[in-house]
Amino acid sequence: MKIDSIDLGYRPVMLAPMEDVTDKAFRLLCRSFGASMVYSEFVSADALIRSVNRSLAKIAISDEERPVAVQIYGRDVASMVEAARMVEEQAHPDVIDLNFGCPVKKVAGKGAGSGMLKNVPLMLDITRAVVEAVSLPVTVKTRLGWDHENKIIVELAEQLQDCGIKALTIHGRTRSQMYTGEADWTLIGEVKNNPRMIIPIIGNGDVTTPQRAKECFDRYGVDGIMIGRASFGRPWIFREVRHYLDTGEEDTTLTTHAKLEILRDEIVKSVECSPKGELGGIIHIRRHLASSPLFKGIPDFRSTRIRMLRAETQDELFNILDEIERNFLTD
Repeated sequence: MKIDSIDLGYRPVMLAPMEDVTDKAFRLLCRSFGASMVYSEFVSADALIRSVNRSLAKIAISDEERPVAVQIYGRDVASMVEAARMVEEQAHPDVIDLNFGCPVKKVAGKGAGSGMLKNVPLMLDITRAVVEAVSLPVTVKTRLGWDHENKIIVELAEQLQDCGIKALTIHGRTRSQMYTGEADWTLIGEVKNNPRMIIPIIGNGDVTTPQRAKECFDRYGVDGIMIGRASFGRPWIFREVRHYLDTGEEDTTLTTHAKLEILRDEIVKSVECSPKGELGGIIHIRRHLASSPLFKGIPDFRSTRIRMLRAETQDELFNILDEIERNFLTD
């Protein structure tokens, strides 16, 4: 699969853009485990233009994480064009991705993100203008539609392609679903099988196992897939999926102790890369740890999870992981 001239290989598996998740440290870790491409947290176009420090930090990338996309969102043509130019000139990513899918109220409620699904003409105007304003490949991430009665993605995909985008990522839910219920991949497959569509189609939503990843490729014919929430506390999922896609067998080489060491490394990298120092890095990473499937099945884990979520130092988190390893992990 190629996004313009960027070759991501056969059946690429990408890290989805997620607010307060896909910072530089996490992107680097996921790349090290085989993510074919990584995406930044979504960045407000208005905040970039105002040179808000946090937003400027979000677009900082390194060569080690390439290929990497910076994702921006906004609600008007002028600010999105200016922000896209800033990203191109200051961050130099491989791709600029337009966020027309974020469902949270503070974004969609103001007409940005998936709010654009209620104003398709404006969405298309923004897309067309950004494509014309930058030399980098421009891609889009969106949803099936605003709600169950307005699943417009099949027609919308053609319109976005006509604007000049180089790839389209579709999350298999409507905005009204938020992140509830099951992702519906049938319309993603319909978009991919539309003979008018020539750009790569990337599917997103509920890819939580290597087996499900293969099923999405086989059944729906997508060119690539994105993994989002399933990477929380499990950055090695990209290695597991890649191994299964390439061999048809499960990757059993990582022991639980090795995975725990990966989580320790994730803590260290989060602190090192945090512009807010140790506390900022810990606040960022502790919910990743608390969500890790590595701890599933540990009896009475609720109190330990609460301690994780309240930890404020690297040593505190290390001590909790040491206790878990000593008391519950056997292999």
